Amino acid sequence: MKKPAHTTLIFIILIIVPLLVSKSKGDARTQIINMYCDQGFENNQTLYIPNFVRATEIVRTALQTSLNATAVVGSGPNENYILAQCYSDLSTQDCLLCYAQIRTYLPNCYPQSGGRIYLDGCYMRLQNYSFFYEYKGINDSIVCGNTTRKSMLFQEATRQAVVNAATGALRNNDYFAREEMLVPGTNKSVYVLAECWKTLSPDSCRACLQNASLWISKCLPWSEGRVLNTGCFMRYSDTDFLNPIPITSRSSNTGKIIAIVVSVVSSVVVLTVALISVLYVRKRRYIQQKRKGYYDAEKMAKVLNDSSLNFKYSTIEKATGNWNEANKLGQGGFGTVYKGVLSDGREVAVKRLFFNNKFRAADFYNEVNMISSVEHKNLVRLLGCSCSGPESILVYEYLPNMSLDLFIFDESKGRELSWEKRFEIIIGVAEGLVYLHENTKCRIIHRDIKASNILLDMRLRAKIEDFGLARSFQDDKSHISTAIAGTLGYMAPEYLAHGQLNEKADVYSFGVLILEVVTGLENNKSKTTEYTDNLPSTAWKHFKQGTVEEIFDPNLMMHVYPNINFQQDGIRAIHVGLLCTQEAASLRPSMSAALKMLATPDEPLPTPSKPPFTDENTMELNSIAHKLLNYGDGDDDSNSIATVSHSHFYPR
Repeated sequence: MKKPAHTTLIFIILIIVPLLVSKSKGDARTQIINMYCDQGFENNQTLYIPNFVRATEIVRTALQTSLNATAVVGSGPNENYILAQCYSDLSTQDCLLCYAQIRTYLPNCYPQSGGRIYLDGCYMRLQNYSFFYEYKGINDSIVCGNTTRKSMLFQEATRQAVVNAATGALRNNDYFAREEMLVPGTNKSVYVLAECWKTLSPDSCRACLQNASLWISKCLPWSEGRVLNTGCFMRYSDTDFLNPIPITSRSSNTGKIIAIVVSVVSSVVVLTVALISVLYVRKRRYIQQKRKGYYDAEKMAKVLNDSSLNFKYSTIEKATGNWNEANKLGQGGFGTVYKGVLSDGREVAVKRLFFNNKFRAADFYNEVNMISSVEHKNLVRLLGCSCSGPESILVYEYLPNMSLDLFIFDESKGRELSWEKRFEIIIGVAEGLVYLHENTKCRIIHRDIKASNILLDMRLRAKIEDFGLARSFQDDKSHISTAIAGTLGYMAPEYLAHGQLNEKADVYSFGVLILEVVTGLENNKSKTTEYTDNLPSTAWKHFKQGTVEEIFDPNLMMHVYPNINFQQDGIRAIHVGLLCTQEAASLRPSMSAALKMLATPDEPLPTPSKPPFTDENTMELNSIAHKLLNYGDGDDDSNSIATVSHSHFYPR
């Protein structure tokens, strides 16, 4: 028999509407409770960071349909195992918000090999081994809130509620239970949440919750207590922190069912819809306020508005197809780059930073504001940024030909770059660096000049990217540096060994780049047999023997160069590259001098001295560098040496 229309409407209001209202009042509970970082260090930083970024992306995708996820990326000692779980009273939306916060906190453990972090709404653990079945460990702990001393009646009710929650979690397939118990003789309640990670066996979950039940009682008589175990989480409080979904109370009121009779008329339906809308708007405001609070965005909003740099996080998210994997252009040590299309049709490159939480919001905005004022034809243009979402976002002009390394280190694509085009790229990079070093507004040391940071526009003209991204400007405005300190193989020896930084560090990197462009060989991955790990050393040997032509890129020999003495120009370029990579920084030319040497072929050049790392005395710098790079914190120029970056781009 067909149900009357009013019966269906009553069902919608009694069942569907309360669920929607409950969801709108949800709390992602993003407060951080504790974080533990491992004592050991990652095995290979070239593989560790990309594996970590990839694993977190896999987990984020899985959390869109589930409140828990695991991922395994990589192999051997560089394998990344990740577990993330939101507590089961969170909605999917709140779960993703909580996870976004975790993903910005956990990178603080780098370069340690792993860590775990507990928020009040979710949990995440990263290791280089399989830990999914572990339920106890040396870092298991309790966190007590001792603001209010509670009565004996509250304490007894808490102990009973904890037992009930632990028992209920073991009965449920999702290892989750929540409890609200009335404190006898009062109108107050105690609230309890208990949950095991879904990867545990029932026996392991039981053991973990039994331990948690015992340890959480040590927080009594205080009003708040949490247990942070390897395999489970438990919390009690005198404040209702649980999200408002239907619960079973074991108080004296258990078993009572409240029947609600609703008279359904069109006005009630309209009122209900309006109520849902109001609650939804309040929920969005709440989330935005929390995000603003975390990044201190409100304090710095004027800087963005005045310079028209501000992008809404939702705008960028939509432009990239909600971070669709198909739009991924590449990734480096500090984030992932996506292609995006704005609503006005403009194509942009979006850098999504994962390690931005180390830096204060004021520093980030100040840096964006300063860099945005630096404009040159050979610098990638910064269009804006966003700090209102779970990650910091940088928006750049999109360059379809991607980066220089995709051409010069590829046997097939390298044929597209004639000597004229390569020489134009070298000159363009030099002009960009001269502008950065000698700009009257602010002088900038790039610190990470390499082929993957030179992008090419439609006409294959060079544009330098990745400067001024993640480190605040120093008080000494004569040398403004960035957080991306360099890539091993492109970093000057005095900077590696002693942390001495000036413009000559960029000159050294530029010299390595010249050698790569002319030879088609990648430093540290040279295909030559004499000095397989050092391109400047290889070029130095051939320069002394007068056989520089032997290391020219074979692709250059395939082109006809009318009115150009290609070999003479190529030898001169390598000569300038060797001058720029001399071991003593004082002997290297400035960038303006190097540009003049390249642009005036008739002017005689001085004889270069040897580059570093060519004998046993200087090879020890490599050992020093590795130690500093592995153990330095990378946050302060006075205490640390560098943060190594490794970029990987994927042509489509």
